[in-house]
Amino acid sequence: MARTVASTRTVDLTELLDFVRPRHHFLLVTLRRDGRPQVSPVTGGVDEHGRLVVSTYPGRAKAVNAERDPRVTVCVLSDDFGGAWVQVDGDAEVLHMPDAEDALVDYYRCIAAEHPDWDEYRAAMRLQDKSLIRVTPTRWGPIATGGFPADVAARLDAQDA
Repeated sequence: MARTVASTRTVDLTELLDFVRPRHHFLLVTLRRDGRPQVSPVTGGVDEHGRLVVSTYPGRAKAVNAERDPRVTVCVLSDDFGGAWVQVDGDAEVLHMPDAEDALVDYYRCIAAEHPDWDEYRAAMRLQDKSLIRVTPTRWGPIATGGFPADVAARLDAQDA
């Protein structure tokens, strides 16, 4: 049985955003005050301006950290844990109510399409005092898949033959 070989594919910004758009499982990494990473599993999307967007609350560590230090990293995962992924570094902007309201509508649209009642959704976002983190990509790694290095897979396959 052939082994899975790890792969990487370097992409430009357009290809990166095309890869990210259908994927909504993110790991958002912000920096704590002491410089150590804070990792948050989040649902995310890509807005119409090519920014990665995440909904949160004002007091959450990710929002507080991103406001203090806007340098963040997002790891975008495929639905299948063994699928392709990419790391995106960027600059974060945190929006709070009432400034976040329209941006939260855009966030919902890029993840789940149209809401059946936008007035209800907006009222819920205001009641919950939601915030939004927008990340402008500044650099990114290649789109990668896990597996064995090619030479190791070949040796293992030869051993099994």
